[in-house]
Formats: sequence, structure tokens, C-alpha cells
Amino acid sequence: MKTLIQSCYAAWNPVFRIIFSRRMLITFFLGISSGLPLLVTGSTLQAWMTDENIDLAVIGMFSLVGLPYTIKFLWAPFIDRYAPPFLGRRRGWMLISQCLLMLTIGCFYFRSFSGSVWAIAFLAIFVSFLSASQDIVVDAYRRELLKDEELGLGSSLAVNGYRIGMLISGAFALFLADRIPWNCVYLLLAVSLLIGIITTCFAPQPEGHAGQPETIREAVVGPFIDYFRRRGALEILFFILLYKIGDVMAGSMTTPFILKMGFTKTQLAVIAKTFGIFATVAGGLAGGIILIKVGIYRGLWIFGILQAISTLAFSALASAGAYYPLLVAAIAFENLTGGMGTAAFTAFMAILCNKKFTATQYALLSSLMGIPRVIISAPTGLMAAHIGWVYFFIFCALSAIPGLAFLFRFKTWQEGLHPPGKTNVSCGGNELAPKSAPSITT
Repeated sequence: MKTLIQSCYAAWNPVFRIIFSRRMLITFFLGISSGLPLLVTGSTLQAWMTDENIDLAVIGMFSLVGLPYTIKFLWAPFIDRYAPPFLGRRRGWMLISQCLLMLTIGCFYFRSFSGSVWAIAFLAIFVSFLSASQDIVVDAYRRELLKDEELGLGSSLAVNGYRIGMLISGAFALFLADRIPWNCVYLLLAVSLLIGIITTCFAPQPEGHAGQPETIREAVVGPFIDYFRRRGALEILFFILLYKIGDVMAGSMTTPFILKMGFTKTQLAVIAKTFGIFATVAGGLAGGIILIKVGIYRGLWIFGILQAISTLAFSALASAGAYYPLLVAAIAFENLTGGMGTAAFTAFMAILCNKKFTATQYALLSSLMGIPRVIISAPTGLMAAHIGWVYFFIFCALSAIPGLAFLFRFKTWQEGLHPPGKTNVSCGGNELAPKSAPSITT
């Protein structure tokens, strides 16, 4: 028994050392800083407006303040091109965006809806712009800070940190709003940005330097030329669009499905919205740890297949009826595998980026990843009504096959990651690694 414990310790000790390393902790806290501002201009602001009896049409129009998140790639080249005169290109922009975010969110303390609603709208748009800018540079910094074999775990910690940030500005802010005025709530949310500011000040400079664009034209055009000169560029884009499409389609209809099956709103809140969040966080962390052992290529295969199988669990639930233990199992399995898949997927996108254009390329790829959530999910309700829940979830599971089929081209993608002379293709045919970083171990 003692020998078994020693063997397990020897096997997992390097993993735990990575999890609690300085780089991983910085990645986690920067994820919290990125997630904090999102709901400040989203559901939390809508709750404040509802308390102030603002017209529903105006509340609906405020959803447009989130537009900067979808077009952030437009100013990402400027972040790649120019470097502030302090803390370097990445840390400098992070500190600027975080300080401005804290000041702008703090300005809500001095505003009220009894005055000009447009003044609040302007503040909300500016917060969204600064928040999207912080996301750009944090994503770029994470790519440049972590070694390739750490990107899976680092991405999962960043995503989980992001979710914690959203909980602070969402559920925790609503809890406070029942006890203190909304202005004070927003002041406390502004102060919470100190998490990111302190982390940025103590964060190290990324090792190595891939250079930066010398002109704004190179910053705008260079990322596209660099990407499309690699072999399999279009195939990779289709893979990004299709890899999680079945998971996204099923997820968009999970809430109405659970209610239509006859479960109560309380059961939905407890299982899907609370227990499910913890399962997703656990899945992301587990996925990151597994990726250290198996590598991104095998991780994408394993987690992609598990995501499809988890979707079939809802088809089984639709056949069995409103059976509560089966609901718990389906939600747990779906959220666990979804977290794993997201860890591998975000790590894959990060490793595609040339460190010279990290901000722009990652912003473009992450925007592309969001297309299925917005467009492909639109007709899912009509589809479910037409073919029924059982066959709808079977269809969603089968939708994972095209994305997985693209993984057979992974070796070709690795060979053409960058033009000749720009890459270092690692062994085994399963890796993607720019010359400026170590290769992934599989």
C-alpha cells in the first residue's frame, strides 16, 4: 500500500507543481479579472434598471452595449503593434485597461437613472470596450507566458477564473443589491478590479520575444498572411466552427427541454444552473490535467467523443421521462465533458497563434468560435419541435462527427503551422508548436 501511494505521488507530483506554479496562479487570477466586467454591463445592469422601473424597450436596447466583445478583433492589431512605455507590450496594456476599467465602473457610483440614461449607456459601452480590450491582451499574454504543454491546463484555469469573475459581478452583486444601494454595489465591483491590477504588477515578462509588427499595416495584414500561408488553414477554420457545434446546439435547448419534460424551475436552478456550473469547473480542471498527460491531439479526440456521448444522455432522458436521478447524471456528464472539451479547444486555438500576432489571431479565432452559438443555434427550437426531443439530441450527437473527422488532418496542419523556416514541427505527428515555444508532449 505504501509503495502504491509513493508511486501515485511520484506520478502526480509534477502535475500539482504545475497547477500551483506562479504562471498558473497568474493565469487563474487574470481569468477572474477578465470575467468580472462582463455582467457589469449585462444582467447585473439590467437588474439595476429593472429596480429603477426603466422601460423594458430601453432595457432590451442596452444589450447592444456588448457589441465590442464581438468586434474586438478590429483594434487587436493596435495592441499587437504598439507597446506602452512601461511593463512591456502585454503587461502594459493589461494595466492600462484594468485601471481604466476600475475608474469607469467606479463612475457608476456617481450616476443614477433619474438623470440621463444615455450617460449610463455611454459608460456601459466604454466598460465593454475596455473589458474586450483586456480580454484581447490577457489571452495574448497567456499564450506567450505558458509553455505549449501547459496551455491545456492554463486555458482551463483561465476559463474557470473567468466564471468566478462572472459569479462575483453576477450572483454576488445581486446578493449585495438586496442589502446596499446599487451605486455602492458598483463601487465595490470597481474595487474588485484590484485583483487584476495586483496580478499584472507581479506577473513576469514572457520568456523569449518573437518581435512585434513594425508598422500598423503589418499588424493588420500580417496576421492574415501568416495564417493563410500555412498548410490546412481553411480546414482548421472549419474544424473550429464544427468541433463543438453539436454540444452548442444541444446546450441551447437544455433549459426548455428540462422544463418541457416536467421538471420544476427549482430543480432546474439547483441541478442545471448550480450543480452544472461546478461540474463544468471540475471538467475544465480535469481536462487541463489530462491534457498534460495525453497532449492536445489525443485530448481533442477523447473529449470530442465524450461530448457526443453526453448529448445522447439527454436523448435517453427524453425516452425515460422525468426521472430525476437520470437528469442529475445527464447534467453532470454533459457539463463535465463540456468543460474538458473547452479546455482542449481553447488550448488548440492558442497554440495556432504566431506570438508576433497573438492578440489579433486569437481574437479572430475566438470570434469565429462564437459563430455557432449565435447563428447555428437559432433554428434548434424549430428542429426540436419538428422531430422531437429524442431524435433532436441524437442529431446533435451525430453533428460532432464532421468536426472529429477533421482531426485526421492534424498531421498536415502541424507540418504547415507556419511557412518554411518559421516552424519547429515536433515528433510523432501529433503536435502543433511554433518555433518560439517548446513542442507539445503527447
